[in-house]
Amino acid sequence: MSKQPAIIVPEGCTRVLLHACCAPCSSAIVEWLLAHQIEPVIYYFNPNIYPREEFEIRKNESKRHAESLGVTWIDEDYDHAGWRCAVTGLEHEPERGKRCEACFYHRLLATAQKAHELGIPYFATTLASSRWKNLEQINAAGEAAALKTNVRFWAQNWRKDGLQERRNALLKQYGFYNQLYCGCEFSMARNTGSTEGSAPTA
Repeated sequence: MSKQPAIIVPEGCTRVLLHACCAPCSSAIVEWLLAHQIEPVIYYFNPNIYPREEFEIRKNESKRHAESLGVTWIDEDYDHAGWRCAVTGLEHEPERGKRCEACFYHRLLATAQKAHELGIPYFATTLASSRWKNLEQINAAGEAAALKTNVRFWAQNWRKDGLQERRNALLKQYGFYNQLYCGCEFSMARNTGSTEGSAPTA
């Protein structure tokens, strides 16, 4: 009996809209997709990131990586106020709590809607590559977003098949800026006790 592969490509998937939280987390995934004849279109939608300067740094690294590979890269507007509305009342939730669930859904719904707009039948997210994130929350958010559109969510643990180790190697190879907190002001405060420091996120 043959062993089931760690990463399972959905039937008929040759193109995917990949929501990318950052260059380090997307690098190994994009490499894997290209090696398996799947065209990734990178969608950078992360209005949770705070402050704006941090958002721009991560955005530029993601764009630099995509351009180095000739991969289509889409930038979405930075609407932090809209994201704050999406997590209103959840500001004091712990990491991996209900605020994160709302954050994932907000970002993945936008990704699903963009995939539908572009006629791309599948979407996925690099959030599922982080050992600091709750994979069940991410998958639930992705499936809920898929129900709102005519696209399918590719639920996948992107740490499998050696991709976590490859991520670390590519981080050094490209000299990526490697952020040290998830992104929002609340995660920054929870991880350090203030909004001036940082803690590991991936």
